[in-house]
Amino acid sequence: MDQVVKLASVAYLQPGRTVELVGQLLQLTLIRNPGAAFGMGSGATIVFSAFAVIATVACLAVALPRITQVWHAVALGLLLAGITGNLVDRITQPPSPFRGHVIDMFQLQYFGAIFNVADVCITAAAAMIIVGGFVADRRAATAEKEPVAEDAA
Repeated sequence: MDQVVKLASVAYLQPGRTVELVGQLLQLTLIRNPGAAFGMGSGATIVFSAFAVIATVACLAVALPRITQVWHAVALGLLLAGITGNLVDRITQPPSPFRGHVIDMFQLQYFGAIFNVADVCITAAAAMIIVGGFVADRRAATAEKEPVAEDAA
């Protein structure tokens, strides 16, 4: 989905020209981002590419075998979708492989960054992991407080 939205954005949007999608709340503004969030690290594109490759391998080799609940799988799927969506841009977009600029297009009113579907996936995965961690910690703490029933036999 990320790559389809990016292809459509490049085909139908003019760079730097804003199109209102939902009034001023959600707008489309096509940019090519060499850096990370908010354009930070624009000179370190190859570092972001290397990190994305390492993160993808870690997700597949370390996290995937440890999935124990459905929400783990959903969070990991979203994370992998986001990482690989932006990595595809870094590999295939100008100026050169592993130095390519990420295509961003969504702009929210009062939010400084312009982002894409892959960024939404990464953010949703991070939120799921944080909330899931708190819920798991709370359940573990509740389980520790409950008395253990003894066998009557």
